[in-house]
Amino acid sequence: MKRKWYVLIITLGMIFIGLFFLNLRETIALSKYGSSGSEVTQIQKKLKNWGYYTGAVDGIYGSRTVEAVKKFQAKNGLTVDGIAGSKTLSAMGITSSSNSNISSSNSSNLNLLSRVVYSEARGEPYKGQVAVAAVVLNRVASSSFPNTISGVVYQKGSFDAVSDGQINMTPDSTAKKAAQDALNGWDPTSRLHLLF
Repeated sequence: MKRKWYVLIITLGMIFIGLFFLNLRETIALSKYGSSGSEVTQIQKKLKNWGYYTGAVDGIYGSRTVEAVKKFQAKNGLTVDGIAGSKTLSAMGITSSSNSNISSSNSSNLNLLSRVVYSEARGEPYKGQVAVAAVVLNRVASSSFPNTISGVVYQKGSFDAVSDGQINMTPDSTAKKAAQDALNGWDPTSRLHLLF
């Protein structure tokens, strides 16, 4: 009889743990089907600017938003589930409203810029790597381009590395340093928007 109670308690404990982790996954999923608000509006605007989303930017995470997020995730080597969790939001350059602060935004920008440098210019001289980062920043400053680093990077047709998935490679320390130097103001391109 004791053994049956022991098995029952263990089974119930495992069910509880399973439900806890299932609920935790839902908590981590920041924006998903049925969500609404400013974060969803940001997601829709970015996806619309990049050509993934064709619906109205209304701040409601409906089926069109799910499909657009799935297309973005597939194109960028992310888990394709239609949920804008932390990895998807980071790839979009969106800092979650649940943990937004300047430090994480700066870190996110440095990471994305480092990935662009690494995927587009690894093997180039250091000055050329800084130039790639500077071009991204020059585009951000120009009214002819999106006004965020992620907007410029993911603008349709801007970088081959986005199209072929190399943007998701882990940057080395040289790419990170080159991105930081560009963010600190070094521009070997004299304000160019394009490199040939």
